[in-house]
Amino acid sequence: MDRQEAIEFLMDHYENPRNSGPLEHADVSLTGGNPGCADIITMHARFDKEGKLEAVNWEGEGCTISRAAASYVTEITPGKTADEIEQMSFEDLIEQLGRELVMTRPTCATLALGTLKKGVHEYHMHQRAEDARYPALSDESTTPSTSS
Repeated sequence: MDRQEAIEFLMDHYENPRNSGPLEHADVSLTGGNPGCADIITMHARFDKEGKLEAVNWEGEGCTISRAAASYVTEITPGKTADEIEQMSFEDLIEQLGRELVMTRPTCATLALGTLKKGVHEYHMHQRAEDARYPALSDESTTPSTSS
């Protein structure tokens, strides 16, 4: 996209934010910040039974780039698994947002995705721990005790 298209794209997401606001029954709610620009973005996410991102919302304040990027991230992540979100590239996001415009503010451009990735990673690790714990508990309850 050329410079003018990138400006229009960012301004559209800034002026008409997608998926902005709290999210009921969120599995992930994590706040990230960019002290250099006073950006604060909270990402909320909910996964379905198949482990795919069912809904993602954001809340926060900040510059045009961070808010537009948060809106855009909520459009490109639904349907992805935790692993797929964790593997998303910051470089690809910068390209999609318009490298020429956001390359001087990469922290602003990647705040929402970075926050979502961190929250999803923590959620994913918690889910793995829960999945590993339950089989062990059920094995212990059905295995006869060998202690005397």
